[in-house]
Amino acid sequence: MRKLFSTRTTDTGLTIGTLLLRLGAGGLMMAHGFDKLVHFSENAARFPDPLHVGHVTSLALVVFAEFFCAAFVVAGLFTRLACVPLIITMAVACFVAHKGQVFGDGESSALYLCCYLALLFLGPGKASLDRFIGK
Repeated sequence: MRKLFSTRTTDTGLTIGTLLLRLGAGGLMMAHGFDKLVHFSENAARFPDPLHVGHVTSLALVVFAEFFCAAFVVAGLFTRLACVPLIITMAVACFVAHKGQVFGDGESSALYLCCYLALLFLGPGKASLDRFIGK
């Protein structure tokens, strides 16, 4: 009970926290990306194009971020680099596609945006492939 009310930060707690953040945000995002990847040809012609780069290109960039970059985040491999496309995708989804309604339709994209920004600053943590490669 004493640890529950402690204000100290432990190395183990930080490791577990970043692992849970990576697995949660990355794993849930992979499900979004996998659905878009599987139904790519069906959705390509009607996918939103907020940046005016073409419907197919927009969908391809979103699939790259939501599935492949999210997989890197889950694995903890090139985590900070993989967060950059995810941050861009979630910012576009939140502020362009959902018109900045962070307490409405854009709530989930805003939440993911916060998670990936936190991972960008925190890094992958000790329980990651980045740490093992760094050694």
